[in-house]
Amino acid sequence: MLYAFFLFILAGIGEIGGGYLIWQWLREGKPFYWGIFGAIALTLYGVVATFQTFPSFGRVYAAYGGVFIILSILWGWGVDRKTPDLYDWVGGAICMVGVLVMLFAPRQ
Repeated sequence: MLYAFFLFILAGIGEIGGGYLIWQWLREGKPFYWGIFGAIALTLYGVVATFQTFPSFGRVYAAYGGVFIILSILWGWGVDRKTPDLYDWVGGAICMVGVLVMLFAPRQ
């Protein structure tokens, strides 16, 4: 399970970081190479996600979505300096409960 969590974190950094770099390039006027690095990070995100050992693509991506939400809140807090409010944390916690249900529910 630690391996899966590590891959979720790595994929999230690639996706959020890549999107952030492209945002900075297109919306904030950063140099073109920021967009190139963003595209590379997004490509790496797609590759990292395939290293998950779960048998179902849809389920692993759904579970990753909850982790992505938490990482996005943390990214906004740490990089954009936008302090999350109570509702950000409550929403993130609800998503994480959903992730745990998806990953650990007893199935046949």
